[in-house]
Amino acid sequence: MKNKPDILLLAPGILAPDFTLPGSDNQNHTLSHYKGKNVVLYFYPKDNSAGCSKEAESFKDHHPSLNKLNTIVLGISKDSMKSHQKFIDKLQLPFVLLSDEEETVCNLYDVMKNKKLYGKTSHGIERSTFIIDKEGIIKKIYRKVRVKEHVANIITFLDKNK
Repeated sequence: MKNKPDILLLAPGILAPDFTLPGSDNQNHTLSHYKGKNVVLYFYPKDNSAGCSKEAESFKDHHPSLNKLNTIVLGISKDSMKSHQKFIDKLQLPFVLLSDEEETVCNLYDVMKNKKLYGKTSHGIERSTFIIDKEGIIKKIYRKVRVKEHVANIITFLDKNK
């Protein structure tokens, strides 16, 4: 019987797991290439769904404030690049969305969860956000994110931890 690989315990203070994923700008994005900037890495369930649209619009509305805090936003879902592009075009999003169709990074960041909705159980992305500092260290983790006030809370956190 094979041993299961150790599960990386993600917590503030540890180095964020590095990865490379294709982005909506037709470029590959590697997390470690963003050293020198804060990164808001947010995982969301599905392009063009109501909650995900509200969350993306909130990041768009707060984008100038995030820029002033030397912070980039990267959104990750399992959606295809084609789906991401439609989502970006529809909402005029000013940041890159990354496609994790194989769930590799979703599993690395432990965001794939069993969820119940209207009595049905499904397996999918639990809305989660990771704030990663300029050195690549996880500073804050938000699990089971509620969209309302989420981005404002992120900005407050980043501003206090400059």
